Amino acid sequence: MKFSFAVLNNSINTGILRPGLVIVLLFLSSFASVGQTLRIAVAANAQFVTQALKNAFEKRNPVKIELIVSSSGKLTAQIEHGAPYDVFLSADMKYPETIYRSGNSLDKPQVYGYGKLVLWTVKGISFGNGLEVLKDRSVKTIAVANPSTAPYGVAAISALKEAGIYDVIKNKIVYGESIAQVNQYLLSGVADVVFTAKSVVESPALKNKGKWIEISDSLYQPIQQGAVILKYAERNDLKDAQAFYNFLFSSEGKAVFRSFGYEVR
Repeated sequence: MKFSFAVLNNSINTGILRPGLVIVLLFLSSFASVGQTLRIAVAANAQFVTQALKNAFEKRNPVKIELIVSSSGKLTAQIEHGAPYDVFLSADMKYPETIYRSGNSLDKPQVYGYGKLVLWTVKGISFGNGLEVLKDRSVKTIAVANPSTAPYGVAAISALKEAGIYDVIKNKIVYGESIAQVNQYLLSGVADVVFTAKSVVESPALKNKGKWIEISDSLYQPIQQGAVILKYAERNDLKDAQAFYNFLFSSEGKAVFRSFGYEVR
């Protein structure tokens, strides 16, 4: 539901501002002076690679870019309720296609890369037996992104079921809102192991933290990750939004995605 200025005017005239309306007003006012700032909504698994893409793009273009990081499902819900984002990088194709069908994007989404699922730990746990290690008593907590909003969560549960161990270890699983929260569970010691994106463990910030193994892509559906230019860009800065979007699919952009572990075709 879009915010109604008629509701605002009525509230002002009557002198009554409901608490919920105040929150919406604060939300809108924070973007009142955005100007030429591009706001990129990005799935948590892609936050590090998008930061690298942002840095490279800003060096050549006089534009400021702000990244909004969350799960693909939550970002989609925000976009469909009028959030002022210009470009969306999802962790799958389902969510950007939903946005396209609802009329909230300017064109069909395109696949920017194929994500890879990994199992990661910073503790002294051996991955010699692959996923079988999850049955071990030393592994008490396994963090997974929420499958209802995070495509990497869907892939993780699929891998566990295909490997035939889900029913054995399901009581060890804790769910995070997104890959970002799952990573925090591991780094803060809440979880012993986590399912995360290869792009996370290949990022400069985390590359040397702990150890990881890549999960066989025969255990889950290919994680096609798509991007789309959103309708809001027409009102903000369509020229720069289009330029950034094109940069994702340029030879330089593809090289950045590959350096973070994505498969780019």
